[in-house]
Amino acid sequence: MSGPEDRAGRHRKRMQARKEIVDAGVARALQERGVVVLYTGDGKGKTTAAVGTATRALGYGYRVVVAQFIKGAWECGEKNLLGRLPPEQYPLQWYEMGTDFTWETQDFEADKAAARALWDRALAALRDDSVYLVVLDELTYALNYHWLNKGEVLDALAQRPPEQSVVMTGRGAKQYLRDAADTVTEMRALKHAFNDGVAARKGVEW
Repeated sequence: MSGPEDRAGRHRKRMQARKEIVDAGVARALQERGVVVLYTGDGKGKTTAAVGTATRALGYGYRVVVAQFIKGAWECGEKNLLGRLPPEQYPLQWYEMGTDFTWETQDFEADKAAARALWDRALAALRDDSVYLVVLDELTYALNYHWLNKGEVLDALAQRPPEQSVVMTGRGAKQYLRDAADTVTEMRALKHAFNDGVAARKGVEW
């Protein structure tokens, strides 16, 4: 039977091997540029992850622009909090479509016009090299519902300032959007309280 010294030795050996792998990865990461991140899938947490990234950037004093497609009629706890931060220290601009969910509005032209107006603001941010991070929340809906032009969105992502990063979210991200991203995370729903008849909880779901 092995003793504490044997276990400690094996642990050090494993951690040294792990350190060498991590150090090699760091050594290969020589590019310094902004990245495009996509959170998709049917699981909960896509917007939460995106807003968490925005909070991280704000913590360093970077300028952040958030554009929320679909949302806008509901209260947003994250916006309530971040909107109270002093803008001179935490430069955040937060825009919304201002309409309800499209299955509630059932008005294609009005939704398209609202999405276009929001996209114009997002596009201005994507052309502004003073903006460090742009969050395009629920962008997949705006593309999949054909409110926005796919080519225009892809061009804006490709032509943005080199130091600028973008976070996109939404279910059903098409392959072209996955291809445009540097990092893709797919969140998978294993279980959700709502499916068992539990109402969405303020402070947890929104």
